[in-house]
Amino acid sequence: MVYPDRGDAWIDEDVESDPYPNARGNLAAEASAARFREEGGVGIVLRLCLFYGPGARHSEQFLAMARHRVVPLIGTSTSYLSSIHMIDAGTAVAAALHVPAGTYNVVDDEPLTKHEYAQALAFAAGKRSWVRGPGRLAFLLGDRMASLTRSMRVSNRRFRDASGWHPCYPSAREGWIATAQT
Repeated sequence: MVYPDRGDAWIDEDVESDPYPNARGNLAAEASAARFREEGGVGIVLRLCLFYGPGARHSEQFLAMARHRVVPLIGTSTSYLSSIHMIDAGTAVAAALHVPAGTYNVVDDEPLTKHEYAQALAFAAGKRSWVRGPGRLAFLLGDRMASLTRSMRVSNRRFRDASGWHPCYPSAREGWIATAQT
C-alpha cells in the first residue's frame, strides 16, 4: 500500500500517497495509468493490500508458523492491517473490467488490528500462540517494512460501489479459516 500511517482513521483513495522508497514503483505505474487516462484510455489502478491465502507463499509460511504456536505480528498490536484473500483478489480483478477509469482500493471489508489478525491466524491454525514477533522490532528495518509496520485501515467502498464486487471473506477471520482448511 502506498498510504501513510493513519492510526485508526479510515483510508480511502483520496488520501495522499506517501512516496517512501518501496512505494515508488507502484506510484510510477499509477502515474502511467493516469497519463493513459489523460490520452483517452481507460486506466484502472487497483490498490491491493496484503495478500493471504493459498498461493501466497508468505501466508503459507505464516500458517505453518502458527501451527507451531509462532504468530507474526509486525508493528504495534493496535495498528490496523488491511488484507485481501487471493480468491477475493481474483474476483476483484475480473470485476475491474467493468468499472470506470480510476483508482480503487481492493481490500477485505473489515480491516483488523494486528492483534486481531494474529488471533485470527492462530485460531485458524487451531493453536494458541506462544510467541508473537517481531512486533516493534520491525521498525528497525525502516522503509523496507514501512507498508507492514504502518497502521492502514483501508476502505473498499469506492470499488464496491463502482463494481458491485464484494469479498467472499469479509475479514481475515473467515479467510484464514478457509485457508487452513485447504
